[in-house]
Amino acid sequence: MLKRRSFLVGLAGATIPTAGIFTSRAFAGPAAASSLPLTVVNNSGTYANSSVRLYIVGTDLATGQQAYVKPDGTLTPVALSDNGADGYTDYSIPLAASGDTRLTLPAMSGRIYVALGDKLKFKAVADGAGRPALQYPAGWVSFDPNYQVLHDFSEFTFNSSGMYCNTTAVDQFSVPLALRLTGAADQTTGTIRQGGRDAVFSAVAAAPGFDKLVVGNKLRVIAPGHGLDTGLFSSSYYDAYISQVWDTYRGTDLTVTVDSGTFTGRVGGDALTFNGPRSVSFSRPSTRDVLYCDGALAAPNDGTTGPVAAVLGAGFNRSVLASQHSQPVTDAGAFYSIDTTNHYAKAIHAATTDGKAYGFAFDDVAGFASYIQDTAPTGLTLTLTPW
Repeated sequence: MLKRRSFLVGLAGATIPTAGIFTSRAFAGPAAASSLPLTVVNNSGTYANSSVRLYIVGTDLATGQQAYVKPDGTLTPVALSDNGADGYTDYSIPLAASGDTRLTLPAMSGRIYVALGDKLKFKAVADGAGRPALQYPAGWVSFDPNYQVLHDFSEFTFNSSGMYCNTTAVDQFSVPLALRLTGAADQTTGTIRQGGRDAVFSAVAAAPGFDKLVVGNKLRVIAPGHGLDTGLFSSSYYDAYISQVWDTYRGTDLTVTVDSGTFTGRVGGDALTFNGPRSVSFSRPSTRDVLYCDGALAAPNDGTTGPVAAVLGAGFNRSVLASQHSQPVTDAGAFYSIDTTNHYAKAIHAATTDGKAYGFAFDDVAGFASYIQDTAPTGLTLTLTPW
């Protein structure tokens, strides 16, 4: 099962105007020979089709080049000459005048952006190797040219192995989007319940320390990791809980079961060390490491350290790591039940019809992510759901 944390390189060369971590990772598999029908449904009830624009951007898996999709479905390499007189590209795809919009999705890894009201500004730039790349919108950066534009995105990889896609709130939550993938099965993910968008904004605003993550008049809510990097969220928020976890496992075993086997760990000194299929060790993480599931909790694609790191990251964000000595916890009723928890992720999960969301990078642990895949896809539908 390919999951979001397994998406290794797909947007290589993509840049964003911030020093923060670019959380999107796409699986770089072999390129598919065919295309996939993409239907876009505007059920927002707030914005007419004429006010909605799409952007399909990412990486051409056959060449490794940054690319975008034209309205006719052509996958086209990014060029520095694409920047117009204002210094930005215009890769926008308008919706049909009325009804559903039918497009063709080529083999690629990337994102489908939705912008409401105004266009997004993607800037073509040269990457470190001199190759054309794109600066993506960074809705958590106040000086980003897209900061005031209402927008959101979904992620996908479509290759010869199939379609792998998710709705993501790892960076931000703004526009309610749902994905339906048909093929060997008929699957839907990401659907926000009626009134769920308002509920997310209200819940995050009410959670102590999280209120500054709400941008504008319900423009978006940014993830606490990005809030930390921009001075809107405490860099010590999880510190006491991290100490509680470390103190707990100085004298108690922590067991983590993943596909490669069961690992048993104890804290010694300042490291949590596991024995099992092989020895793996983690230094004490920071609040930032917990929120980004990175740094001391980085998950290499090695089948052992990576999966254990993912379980630890999920346990910290869900605040079940200190109390539950066997991980991962599969009972969602136990998640987010103490004061020190990821209230941002909690709010987004509570707003979805199936309880699944990508509120942090390892939210797929135990199957709670808004992720679907199909090895024989026949169509993808992106729906702007009612607000």
